[in-house]
Amino acid sequence: MRLRYRFAYYLIGFTMGLFFVTAIFIGKDTRCNYFPNARVLNNLRTKPFEYSDKAVDILAQHWVDTTDIKNTLTHGDVDFDKSNVALDKGKLYIIEGKTSKNQPIVLEVVNFEEKAVLRDIKKIKEE
Repeated sequence: MRLRYRFAYYLIGFTMGLFFVTAIFIGKDTRCNYFPNARVLNNLRTKPFEYSDKAVDILAQHWVDTTDIKNTLTHGDVDFDKSNVALDKGKLYIIEGKTSKNQPIVLEVVNFEEKAVLRDIKKIKEE
């Protein structure tokens, strides 16, 4: 069999395979979170999210808002050197992100089995 016929059969089979894979996964809420940072952030976003009294007080200062918190939980970086510490039947995660005004912030989130609680928000001074 000539090479161009082999290539044509390959392309036909590959296209049919793509069609079937797309048909199977379309409409489903599937995520491919292979890296630890993406897994932790996805886990925190999918649980009911609560704010501690300290976090509510910091949000009342209006230098950070809930949109910044959500963006940090989507695009932030988990500091695993300081995170994954057992705390009150949960695990503490330190997440670095930025506000809408490009101000660096650090979130302290406690991940429980059934919920996630924002414990503290810290503003980082740029050097």
